[in-house]
Amino acid sequence: MKSTVLALFLLSTTFIFAQEAKTNGENSPKVEKDSLKEKVNALNEVTVTAQKKYIKVDSDKTTISVKDNGMLNSGSSLEAVKKLPGVITSPTGGISLNGKAVTIYIDGAPSTLSGNDLQNYLNTLPANAIEKVELIYNPGASFDANSSGSVINIVTSSKRMKGVNASFNINYNFNKYQKPSPQILLNGKEKDLSWQTMLGYNYIDSEQKTSNLQEFTAFNPMQYLKQENFTVNTNRNLYFRLGTNYKLTEKSNLLFNYNGNYANDRSVFDATTMGDDIDYFNQGTTKNKNNNHEISLQYKTKLDTLGRTLDITAFSNLFDKKPITESNAIDHISNSNSFANSDLNFDLKNYYLKYDFAIPFKKLDFSINTGGKFNVLEVNDLGNYYTNSATNMIDFDYSENNLAFYAEARKKIKKFNFTAGLRFEDYHVERITNTLTEPIKFKNTNLFPNASAIYEVNDNVNISASYSKKINQPNYNNLDPNNGNAFDQYNTSQGNLFLDPTYLNNYEFKITAMQFIQLGMNYTASKDNNLFVFSADADATEPVSNQTYQQFDHFNTFSAYANFPIPLDYIFKGKEEFKKRMGNIDEMNYIFVNFNYIKSDIKGYDFPYTNKAIFNYAFQSQIMLPWKIKNSMMYFYLPPGNWQIYKITKPIQQFDISFNRDFMDKNLKIGLHCFDVFNQNEVNALIAGENLNTSFRQKQDSRTFRISLTYNFGNLKMQNENTNIETEKVKSGGGMMK
Repeated sequence: MKSTVLALFLLSTTFIFAQEAKTNGENSPKVEKDSLKEKVNALNEVTVTAQKKYIKVDSDKTTISVKDNGMLNSGSSLEAVKKLPGVITSPTGGISLNGKAVTIYIDGAPSTLSGNDLQNYLNTLPANAIEKVELIYNPGASFDANSSGSVINIVTSSKRMKGVNASFNINYNFNKYQKPSPQILLNGKEKDLSWQTMLGYNYIDSEQKTSNLQEFTAFNPMQYLKQENFTVNTNRNLYFRLGTNYKLTEKSNLLFNYNGNYANDRSVFDATTMGDDIDYFNQGTTKNKNNNHEISLQYKTKLDTLGRTLDITAFSNLFDKKPITESNAIDHISNSNSFANSDLNFDLKNYYLKYDFAIPFKKLDFSINTGGKFNVLEVNDLGNYYTNSATNMIDFDYSENNLAFYAEARKKIKKFNFTAGLRFEDYHVERITNTLTEPIKFKNTNLFPNASAIYEVNDNVNISASYSKKINQPNYNNLDPNNGNAFDQYNTSQGNLFLDPTYLNNYEFKITAMQFIQLGMNYTASKDNNLFVFSADADATEPVSNQTYQQFDHFNTFSAYANFPIPLDYIFKGKEEFKKRMGNIDEMNYIFVNFNYIKSDIKGYDFPYTNKAIFNYAFQSQIMLPWKIKNSMMYFYLPPGNWQIYKITKPIQQFDISFNRDFMDKNLKIGLHCFDVFNQNEVNALIAGENLNTSFRQKQDSRTFRISLTYNFGNLKMQNENTNIETEKVKSGGGMMK
């Protein structure tokens, strides 16, 4: 069935898409190059009329429009990212792209946060503030070497309109709880100053059920624990975002951006532990207040008429949180009470200064990009623990200095495009804790090469191959010995201070066609990979489950993927109607299909399960209904298989449906959404750790109903003289300014 659909699509649309692309090219107005140079300021926004595409596939990345997609733009950035083609959420909550680890970038700069802190941050960034998302499969030297295997770049809205303009948005979520999330966006332009402000408040309640059946293999006879946890999470946060752009001269701009987030979260939990002569109940509350401040100042200029550009950016990120846990437990066997309380004080400071310089040689079809960066990251986490048996304190300090330089050259030779780059990275890292007598220090000084080649078969088909070497420094979340989760007599959680950096070699081969179709494969060979595990102490007198991170010597991953649309208009309405709708995707009916195959191979590790590859299928459709109602549906299905060291035992699946309608000349937008209609999204997995085998199940109340309303008012006419403003941080690469 799958091969029949794909064959039908290829046979029915290849000729049509090619002819449409050719026709559009022939009918496009011609502009003389000299005239264009005289009339257009390179720093001004140039509006080009083109076909609107929700998904655009290029040889080096895939771009998904979020702003105009009713399925993606009604929730948070995290919700939108998890719905992108090729993105898979692992059993431990991490995000991957086509089987490779992911680094999150926002407006071209890597996020400082990691783990739950990063996910919470993305939950506070509303999806309707996103213009588009770029999926970059094998980033080159212009990206930080610490970008792992792939990059997801979230590009926020950047357009400014003359006068004062505003947009009011509100999401109302219904599950067992009903909470509103309002937001207002103001933007405008007056003379040489453009600005945008966004103010909003999120209020979300959710439930999560977790159960573990654990075998402690070091005991004789083997001991078993069955643990269940029910948690009600309340997330409340206020966010404020400000972006300004002052036009200094005809060729230079000064940009200032501030993003602030203030959160007040709470989790109430009930946990039970049952086993041989064990009947244990623990209940408690975790309260967490955190603040995140991001400030950036950027100067960008065009140096001459040849296209040479210079960007200089200063950036700082200040983040702090204070989780406080109070819990009380009772052992029903001994009829004794106990308590386990903690008070943590976490502080992160990140500063960097960077520059990017672009030198094009247009007559030679050749360009050079170069740049440098100096980064300082400091983390301190002071944890105080109070139990019925002892009082303990853990002080963790992490510091990292990073100096980097890169150069990347691009050359076009007939139908070939070649890229070669080299990045120098110098890391100085120090980890200090009162649990060790000596600090852990190490220095990494390495060169990270990358190379790629693209062959243009014709105007619509490209073949590309690429290679890159990267490093993945263990983040503070993986290292910190403090317990960031609820703990009790039978459970603990901590990072691993002795983790080494992971080195990765990434290879990719890909075919792209007509900016819609993609067929590719990649292979990643990594050394010293860090993965989350459950483990137990072989010398313990009673069973205690410890959540931590473990180093694996060699970890290799092969993945293959395919993306393609099924044009329903061509199949059901015929060629002529299909051609009419080609120029306006808002009126097209289609299904976009994504398929992934992923298989991992671990060297030096006795994997207890059959190494079965994992598959992932995802479908997104747009159907035009009567009365100008647009219906979007999304379904993904991940059958049982092995994900890294985790064995998925039951399918993971979710079906979402959305109805959207515009009113008042598109100034008023109303959406009705239902996520996880059949309430089937849950994780069931087996995890084999040292002295401990765990059968893991996690279920969130993922079935949610939502009403979204957006109203735009003000001067909605775009002015041609507007400058292009980046609302957050700038591109990490040294590409030519557009």
